Amino acid sequence: QVQLQESGGGSVQSGGSLKLSCAASGDTRCMAWFRQAPGKEREVVADMRMDGSSTYTDSVKGRFTISRDNGKNTLYLEMNSLKSEDTAMYYCAARYGPCFYRGSRLPARTFPFWGQGTQVTVSS
Repeated sequence: QVQLQESGGGSVQSGGSLKLSCAASGDTRCMAWFRQAPGKEREVVADMRMDGSSTYTDSVKGRFTISRDNGKNTLYLEMNSLKSEDTAMYYCAARYGPCFYRGSRLPARTFPFWGQGTQVTVSS
């Protein structure tokens, strides 16, 4: 069992920046950030493998950066040029297996470990 604890959310104006952190109690092969806005489905934001490779959803490419400190078992999400549409609850998730299977990103339901979430609110 891996426990995840997010921190770093808050309220910022459009164009601002925030950095989220996720402290994990153990090692996992795949870690990811998801987000869920009111009335919308949970969506992946970015994921990172143990080898440092990462992928991003199109809407955040060039603005968000995911990173991982394996020594500290901590995942980060640096968010720049924030937009109102980035407003959501952000969740850290992890799984022992890979992030992808046969070229397809594995869905949220395949991640057994989740943090409690941290709110990000961007005002225009």
